[in-house]
Amino acid sequence: MKHMLDVITFGEAMLLLVADRPGPLEQAQAFYKRTAGAETNVAIGLARLGLQVAWASRLGTDSMGRYLLATMTGEGIDCSHVVCDSSQRTGFQFKGRVSDGSDPPVEYHRKGSAASHMGVADVDEAWLLGARHLHATGVFAAISATTVQAAVRTMDLMRGAGHSVSFDPNLRPSLWATPELMRNAINDLASRADWVLPGLEEGRFLTGEDSAEGIARFYRGRGASLVVVKLGSQGAYYDHAQGCGHVPAFPVAEVVDTVGAGDGFAVGVISALLEGLSVSQAVRRGAWIGARAVQVLGDSEGLPTRAELEQAGL
Repeated sequence: MKHMLDVITFGEAMLLLVADRPGPLEQAQAFYKRTAGAETNVAIGLARLGLQVAWASRLGTDSMGRYLLATMTGEGIDCSHVVCDSSQRTGFQFKGRVSDGSDPPVEYHRKGSAASHMGVADVDEAWLLGARHLHATGVFAAISATTVQAAVRTMDLMRGAGHSVSFDPNLRPSLWATPELMRNAINDLASRADWVLPGLEEGRFLTGEDSAEGIARFYRGRGASLVVVKLGSQGAYYDHAQGCGHVPAFPVAEVVDTVGAGDGFAVGVISALLEGLSVSQAVRRGAWIGARAVQVLGDSEGLPTRAELEQAGL
């Protein structure tokens, strides 16, 4: 069967306003305009590498929604399943600046956004099954009671049809009623994926295991064929049917902004596996793109083109 698309992702895009200086957000005098969204970061990264990528979502018809739609379309992403609703508003967020390599402060304004109204009715089954791969994250599922239903539906459809599914937990505690509810929901979604990509700390919270090896065993035991545990400056650990291993991190001259690093890592892993590269090669590519991502201000500015990837020999 010839697939029309390589990757589809469902998720919320938000307008991102990045502060012009380090310090509390309230002290910023100006902001840089960018895009934000875990799923859209991955979509942009994969599209820059030449994959055929589609994104499904809802936006308002306000200036923020128009900006986001134009940006995603400009990246070569299929936005045919993005609904623009004049009765809804687009979510946005503020992000602070830091100078010590720590996670920057983020303030979300997304409650009741257009994307939060997405549900199972937004899943076009025939269109979805025309793609080779689905990338899902815990963010889309956390937005509302109906988006988690849509997330489950998309993952079940793709896996049931024998197509691959990747899942990044991307924990957002503020979007869940309780930590226990978040843990149970995220682990349920992870059990529906082929490739699970947790960070070390979130993996510890989700599984109760302390080590990367234990976290990987937990998700392999729940049906994942591949688990890659991101270890930050220590690289990444992977567990696959063909073996386990560790890939070292790439050196980083200066950490500017940690947001989006995990999405960049996912871009590397997904693109390489869809190209037929080995797991170790895929994880190495993920580590390289993740290292690039932390050295720039925005969430997607560090995502490379295919030419840059080839120049790096990856």
